[in-house]
Amino acid sequence: MKCPLIITALGSLLALCACNDDSTTIGSTLVDDVMTSEIVVDSTFSVTGRTVDNPVVQSRTLTQLIGRLDAKEYGSIESDFVCQFMPSMNLDTAGVTAADVDSCKLIMFMTTNDFTGDSIVPMGLEVYKLNKALPSPIYSNFSPDGYYSTADKLGETIYTANALWNDSVNQLSFRSVQVDLPKSLATDLFNHFERVPEDFTTPAAFTSWFPGIYVTNTFGSGRVMNITETRINVYYRKKMQVTVNDVEKDTIYNLVRSYMAVTPEVITNNNIDLTISPEIRGMINSGDNILIAPAGTEVELTFPLADILASYRRGASKLSVLNNVSFEIPAEEIANDYNIEVPQHVLMVLKNKKSEFFEENKIADSGTSFMATYDATKKSYTFSEMRQYILDMLEKSTVTADDWTFILTPVNLETETTSSSYYTSGTTYITNVSPYVTKPAMVKISLDKAKIKMTYSKQSQK
Repeated sequence: MKCPLIITALGSLLALCACNDDSTTIGSTLVDDVMTSEIVVDSTFSVTGRTVDNPVVQSRTLTQLIGRLDAKEYGSIESDFVCQFMPSMNLDTAGVTAADVDSCKLIMFMTTNDFTGDSIVPMGLEVYKLNKALPSPIYSNFSPDGYYSTADKLGETIYTANALWNDSVNQLSFRSVQVDLPKSLATDLFNHFERVPEDFTTPAAFTSWFPGIYVTNTFGSGRVMNITETRINVYYRKKMQVTVNDVEKDTIYNLVRSYMAVTPEVITNNNIDLTISPEIRGMINSGDNILIAPAGTEVELTFPLADILASYRRGASKLSVLNNVSFEIPAEEIANDYNIEVPQHVLMVLKNKKSEFFEENKIADSGTSFMATYDATKKSYTFSEMRQYILDMLEKSTVTADDWTFILTPVNLETETTSSSYYTSGTTYITNVSPYVTKPAMVKISLDKAKIKMTYSKQSQK
């Protein structure tokens, strides 16, 4: 047990400023009533918790996972996805008809090396057209059965992670999986735009005509890929007149346009099936606290709220000020053969507020929810802004388990940076927090070594 640290500064130092013949009343008070200023640091608190399953999450991200992976130190994961599309509001119809369409492709972009597993193992996928709109909200245990027919297959391909389409000349930082789709999909798109252009004005209207696609694995195992952008490109010919030496000539151009894309406004969902390995289950059964994502485990935490409140009330005075409360949790990587890393961001949220937090797209408020980012140097997560939470609890006449039972769960963050001028670096704000579904991740946290540090200052008469 660590003892509270008290740093004392004598108020008599302040009295030196008032030692003259024409001192004011305030000066006299400082001389007569010497004050003692103390800074108290208490880190004597203990935290407990347990690992609980988190098999279903709401997939609110543009990242799409495709593939299968069996990692002894992690488990077996398989993911495919369904998605709707945002249409282009304007198609190039000037001098172009459906007869000018040449081909149509589904393009799925991946940042270079943004996958987990073996880069060279060949894997297969198929693409199907959905026959009705996806439900909302939608979760990671969603089954596409009943939303598509095997008769509506749009295309298929075989791919590896190191032999994807790329642009070596421009040295682009991404690669892509490309699937040839029926030419009829593109011609139907042109014809429908000319007949019912209003269907291209909103995602809902477009979905009523084209509900979306289902992309699923066919064969192969050993890799899960992170698709960061998905679009459907239409390739077509366009006749235009050009002037050469004052002579107008008809010229045929081969063009490509992205007429459909997955954007934040439409529904996309990773259908995830994760079976945690016996090795990890054994660690959990032995009492280890382990976070596994996506759709794996989280930690139910018992925060020592009553002890913290008692310590503050026991040591504080009427003039006390709570300066800060922080919570640092040591984190340990779990050795594995696939470079499965720790989740970069962890949310700590009151257990009875977790569903509400995600369903209402909330941001951590430092009162009922808190964010921490993994520190690779210190190998820990630190929740540094818990002062308001303790202040709120001090105002309550009684506290219950609902006030001190938290969930620790991996999350994805979306941020936005604003700058007031060209010369400033700007301020980064968190704009979205969603359950972690980016890639396989896991970490062991040590609650028995966690450190809660409460700092407050108080003044009292000497």
